[in-house]
Amino acid sequence: MTITRCGWAESSPLMAAYHDTEWGVPVHDDRKHFEFLVLDAFQAGLSWAIVLNKRENFRRAFDGFDAARIARYRPATLRRLAADASIIRNRQKIAGTVQNARAFLRLQEERGSFDAFVWEVVGGEPRRNAWKTMRQVPAHTKESDGLSKALKDRGFTFVGSTICYAYMQAAGLVNDHVVTCPRHISLQRR
Repeated sequence: MTITRCGWAESSPLMAAYHDTEWGVPVHDDRKHFEFLVLDAFQAGLSWAIVLNKRENFRRAFDGFDAARIARYRPATLRRLAADASIIRNRQKIAGTVQNARAFLRLQEERGSFDAFVWEVVGGEPRRNAWKTMRQVPAHTKESDGLSKALKDRGFTFVGSTICYAYMQAAGLVNDHVVTCPRHISLQRR
């Protein structure tokens, strides 16, 4: 068997670095969970490369993905963000980020942490898949369907099942590296 990185990661050095150091690594930090939720929501209808290339601009614009600060944004801040050419200027996604920050804080209050809530979706352990090709990787699963419903029921937006599955991949709730990828092997050992 030839050892090769997941094909999507070969498109740029930034994508390769993200693939090799972050994608699929289990996250247990609430701020990082919120960051991935925000970025995956902004990805809807776009490529991950576009979002990843603007990631540091998003971090600056959205106060380091601090949900408590974002939850207090006023209309003037939303107008400023909608005029910021360094991020994706989708007014609905910007407003959705504020709505999600508020829902995120409520969920933290309810469950103690977002991390405690979200890892229940996969029974506390990453789902370890064994895809031979990226074409086998689903766009959503019953787990992402359930997460989507649970988040929507708690007031989140831009959390459809496909967005939730992309988030689950990023946050390491699932290991969707193809079996020939060195990251698949290293994450299986964790």
